[in-house]
Amino acid sequence: MELKRIAVIGSGALGTYYGARLAAAGHDVHFLMRRDYHAVKSGGLHITSPEGDLTLEHPKIYKTSAEIGPVDWVICALKSTSIDEGQKLLAPCVAENTRILVLMNGLGLEERFAGWFDAQRIFGGMAFTCINRGNPGHTHHLAYGPITIGHFQDNKAELAKAIELWSQSKVSVFESSCLLQSRWEKLGWNIPFSGLAVAAGGITTDRIMEDEGLNSAAHRLMGEVLASGNADLEHHSQRARIDSDILVDLFFKSTSTMGPYRPSTMIDFVEGKAMEIEAIFGEPLRRAQTLGVPVPQLTLLTTLLRALNHGR
Repeated sequence: MELKRIAVIGSGALGTYYGARLAAAGHDVHFLMRRDYHAVKSGGLHITSPEGDLTLEHPKIYKTSAEIGPVDWVICALKSTSIDEGQKLLAPCVAENTRILVLMNGLGLEERFAGWFDAQRIFGGMAFTCINRGNPGHTHHLAYGPITIGHFQDNKAELAKAIELWSQSKVSVFESSCLLQSRWEKLGWNIPFSGLAVAAGGITTDRIMEDEGLNSAAHRLMGEVLASGNADLEHHSQRARIDSDILVDLFFKSTSTMGPYRPSTMIDFVEGKAMEIEAIFGEPLRRAQTLGVPVPQLTLLTTLLRALNHGR
């Protein structure tokens, strides 16, 4: 494996965990930090994980991306609420051959990055994991952890380079031959479970699983989302299709083993922060409505979440 110089832009729970795993694999990783800068500077970066705890005693951390400079890879793990800052934050790190992995939640994100930078260098990453931030400088990886990675233009040769980056790390990485399909599949879990966790007042996923009404609502929402995904794939002339029956069964079985998990959108809600409504809920709803897919549950949920997010 050829070691790479990597910038992590967005050093929250996802960014610190996956960045630390890449650093442990030998890569030269540089973290752009805001909230936790002083804590990490003095006490290091600490990861607890069922894959093995990890501490970076003296990680390379910076307050500005200009201090990092050009790199081989940018891992962008910003919240989608900060998407408008993306170009400004990444630009100092992007050289002629820099590749960008968009490790964010939502739909339509890679299109934004492709508009700012060369589309051929853009990748999308979907993290299927339970990760939360703890005290400053501490990240808690609770369960799962694989990443599915696709290339924005579904270029197999480029995708191989992205997969190779993780080859010596403890992170399981899966190739996506169709990034759009993988984005919709991730939304198939994220929209019902994150959305209902907020709409029900800030509850954990186990309560959605245990409550008959919420469980049924999650099933209906998941069906609408995956049907919308297949319509969007057809609209974009993609051959790939989502097998809804298999995926719904897989998602509910995996969620049943998570315990009282707090999705990141729910954490933002209970902490009074702006939630990632438009990228995770608004854009899928817009596409479904444009394509004529009936989505009454998604329409209602998105309306409620927008109201709850107003003014944050």
